[in-house]
Amino acid sequence: MKTVFTFLLWLVLPLFVFAQNAIDASISFATFQDRGNGYIEVYLHILGPSAGLSPLSDTSGQAILDVVVLFKKGEEVVKFDKYRLNGPVTSKPIDFVDLKRYALANGEYSLEVSVEDKVNLGNAKKYQSPVSINYSADALAISDISLLASVKNLTPGNESNPMAKGKFIFEQMPTNYYDKNSELLLFYNEIYNTDKAIGDDFLQTIFIDNADTKDREEKIAVAHKRKQSEPMIGAVQQVDIKELPTGNYNIVIEVRNKNRDLLTKKSMPFQRSNPYFKVSTDEITSGKLSLNDEFVGKLSVDELVYSLKAIMMQVDKGDGEHVKMITSERNLNAMRLYLFSYWVKENHNNPEAAYNAYMKVARQVDESFANGFGRGFETDRGYIFLKYGAPNNTVFEENDPSAPPYEIWFYNQFPKTGQNNVKFVFYNPSLVTNGHVLLHSTARGENNNPRWEIELYRDAPNEIQGGDFMDGTQMQSNINRHARQLFESF
Repeated sequence: MKTVFTFLLWLVLPLFVFAQNAIDASISFATFQDRGNGYIEVYLHILGPSAGLSPLSDTSGQAILDVVVLFKKGEEVVKFDKYRLNGPVTSKPIDFVDLKRYALANGEYSLEVSVEDKVNLGNAKKYQSPVSINYSADALAISDISLLASVKNLTPGNESNPMAKGKFIFEQMPTNYYDKNSELLLFYNEIYNTDKAIGDDFLQTIFIDNADTKDREEKIAVAHKRKQSEPMIGAVQQVDIKELPTGNYNIVIEVRNKNRDLLTKKSMPFQRSNPYFKVSTDEITSGKLSLNDEFVGKLSVDELVYSLKAIMMQVDKGDGEHVKMITSERNLNAMRLYLFSYWVKENHNNPEAAYNAYMKVARQVDESFANGFGRGFETDRGYIFLKYGAPNNTVFEENDPSAPPYEIWFYNQFPKTGQNNVKFVFYNPSLVTNGHVLLHSTARGENNNPRWEIELYRDAPNEIQGGDFMDGTQMQSNINRHARQLFESF
């Protein structure tokens, strides 16, 4: 089993002033097999601010660590490694990682790792854990599960990167803890000797087991994959954990034959913190979840008002009246509560990320569509842009005779309603800057006006097709009249 150790940082100090407490490092490891022989990967993750920096210039420095790795059987040292680990040259403390691989015969070992800061003397830590190696050239086996923070393709020139494995560069998770911002559990594992031990297609099952139900296995997010037998099968895999509540879990890999008989399995424990999962207004108002500690607690009154106005047109009428009231009264707690609750509903796994992404677009929309009567996101074009995103194509027309300036927005696909080829027509009858209003749309639930062309060309009432001003829906063809042609061109 792979074990993860975590040591907390007590004090963060600026560049070239060094922490006086133990260096904050995480050690994890995973065992693998190569042509029947076992080996272990030892991962080291250093929290940058906890290590001293040796000045290289007036603006840059470098962490310098001595690392000792021991493998023992009883009191006997069977493998020893000591090396100097230099951190990246940097203008401010940053995290950095290292990986070492060691071949080991089958057996039970004690792994000891010592990390000593050579800049800030006395800043050191020791780690110890049992390690088991049990591989052979013929027996079916699964490697340890290596939890990953990221995976990148290996590019030419990076073959010597210590994190490289096969065609990828892996960055291991420093711990087995997934916080409220985590959405995916990414991992790598290998399966050995299925060609010899099974000799046929087999079933790989991946699932999350609720470790808090110790008396029984509670499978969550089960996935099955049929595999062909090979000497070694390595794969990067992922499991969606957005909907996983706070708790203790195991990620489990099983190998089963065609009859679904279990042949072998491997598991890896992890912890999940998901404080916003199905959070209720009662939990927030009762104080179980402090808004002072959330992103809304960092917003000023003006920022809260601006943020609430940015979602005003996206909420239903009843909520809209409530938002108007609390913003006009500058009710700090009520504004925080509503804004946080709104974004928890949008993304209960990471409401802050959803808020930031939306507000980035909202500010751009505000700048693009603002007029003398309100914010850009309060206009019809701003509302549509924020609700449905940017159109695939846009036509602007300012010189169409008998018509005020108008725009037509085209959406190839429209996931909100399941439609394709959706169109919006905006026009500016007042001729004020950014005075466009929605005239017609083919989107379900939006303003659908069969007489939009009549309204657009109201200054040419005698050119209605059929001459019926009351019931007509289209204008007569005219070489200088483009709206209908443009509307139907996409």
